[in-house]
Amino acid sequence: MNAVFASHAANTRQPPMAWDGVLLLVVFTLAGLGLVMVGSASVSLADRQTDEPFYYLARQLMSLGAGLALALVVARMPLALWQHLGVPMLIVATALLVLVLVPGLGRSVNGSTRWLALGPLGFQVSEFAKLAAVVYVAGYLVRHDEAVRTTLGGFLKPLALLGVMALLLLLEPDFGATVVILATVMGMLFLGGVRLSLFGLLVTLAASGLAVLAITSPYRMERLTAFTNPWADPFNSGYQLTQALIAFGRGEWFGVGLGGSIQKLFYMPEAHTDFLFAVMAEELGLAGVAAVILLFGFLTWRGFAIGRRASRAGLAFGGHLAFGITLWLAIQAFVNMGVNMGALPTKGLTLPLMSYGRSSLLVVCIALAMLLRVDHEVRRHELGRGVVR
Repeated sequence: MNAVFASHAANTRQPPMAWDGVLLLVVFTLAGLGLVMVGSASVSLADRQTDEPFYYLARQLMSLGAGLALALVVARMPLALWQHLGVPMLIVATALLVLVLVPGLGRSVNGSTRWLALGPLGFQVSEFAKLAAVVYVAGYLVRHDEAVRTTLGGFLKPLALLGVMALLLLLEPDFGATVVILATVMGMLFLGGVRLSLFGLLVTLAASGLAVLAITSPYRMERLTAFTNPWADPFNSGYQLTQALIAFGRGEWFGVGLGGSIQKLFYMPEAHTDFLFAVMAEELGLAGVAAVILLFGFLTWRGFAIGRRASRAGLAFGGHLAFGITLWLAIQAFVNMGVNMGALPTKGLTLPLMSYGRSSLLVVCIALAMLLRVDHEVRRHELGRGVVR
């Protein structure tokens, strides 16, 4: 560990990092559009609640600034350091999830206890848990590469540890974060070379477990089935989705214009968080929706390309980390968009980089900085400069 920190100190004396300019442009475009839409979607709500029309926009802007500052620090940290921090991060994330459930420490919103009270602020621990799971599994795949590829226990061991985390998330309850973490980890194991027969067994077990959890909980079952016909109960279980679909319908090709949404004013709950995509569809139309999908598609393609280059360069941890971060962001974006369009059951998940959510924005900025760090170390390796410190 001392050698890792020594190499980190040496890193500060090396030339400036080589940034992936196109990837950065996509990230800043999504974040900038997110700021615009958060301001538009929350203006009336903020005015009613706080008498400050741009209350949520100001907080989102401060969170983005803090996220960028953290990203600059993280981007300078060598991957070797993160590889050593995988297990401690998982332990810290699990401990924080326990603390969330302690009365007086956890903060409840809309019936879910997902926030850890930090004075006047709240931190959503599930966001950090996603990052911790990705970093831990990336390191595990490096340490136990052969066992993961050839034995049942090789890929069940990390799942057992992550199962504890999933159980704590379900107690909050946070079914959406649980699905994202499990799907991301299974994707990482698949890309890590696990045998198809073992992977098929894993998928079957995971799907069966989630199905049992849904069936045994009337609340989850209602949310999972309401999306198939939200118009059957448009004023109760299907209310949020029907309002989102109305927003999509009003948007047509080019939208009603920025700030012109009616659904955000009085009808659609969580317009600036989980259902920001629907407000954007109403105001910017199909053109805006297609642009955002293309931007996330490029981010996903670029992330996988970085992971593939890292693997080919022999930077195994960097490759697994890039794949994990990309899978996480792509799955969460896919689920959020699908929920907004009525193609998937309602989940409490934000649209990465765009939806209002300070914890989500901070953690996503850190994750993207790690992805840029992987790209940097791959570039240094390809230029023949030896091991990156």
